[in-house]
Amino acid sequence: MRIGVLALQGDVAEHVRAVREPRVEALPVKNVEDLARVDGLVIPGGESTTVMKLLDRFQLAEPIARRVREGMPLWGTCMGMIVIARDVTGAQQPTLDLMDISVRRNAFGRQNESAEVSLAISALGDKPFPAVFIRAPWVERAGRAVETLGERDGHAVMVRQENVLATSFHPELTGDRRVHEYFIRMVRDALVGKRRKIA
Repeated sequence: MRIGVLALQGDVAEHVRAVREPRVEALPVKNVEDLARVDGLVIPGGESTTVMKLLDRFQLAEPIARRVREGMPLWGTCMGMIVIARDVTGAQQPTLDLMDISVRRNAFGRQNESAEVSLAISALGDKPFPAVFIRAPWVERAGRAVETLGERDGHAVMVRQENVLATSFHPELTGDRRVHEYFIRMVRDALVGKRRKIA
């Protein structure tokens, strides 16, 4: 199994280290050829308008959207949540429109208001998760198919819609690997389902 990390901007190295385990290969994704080699993709934190421009420049936007609609698991963290959302509240900003959510940028404040918050996320077990928020978005609207997995101050900050996962916080900046393990399970499940269809 090979999981890609979009390597155009952001916390690429941190995610690559976090997803590596004995039976998982991590691959920085910079072009369409890299994308074709992975079974799942992480879009890390960064600056969303810049990344959308780079996705277009490197002709990755449409291939990523196609792969995800065909069933490839995708996980967006912080900026990645914005990139995969349907729309951005209060901004005319292009997105990949891969999850039925509306998000608000910098919803929890600016850089100097960054914080680590203990979040209850039942999908990860009973132990709270140490969620790092840095200029983080939150979900203002979620469609019926979107499952809320974690909340902060009454706003969804971890959501899933079928094969697409989004977190407004940065799990790669902690030593807790449970969100990465959750995504790895999503990728494994997708591969098992794909093999069953072929059989």
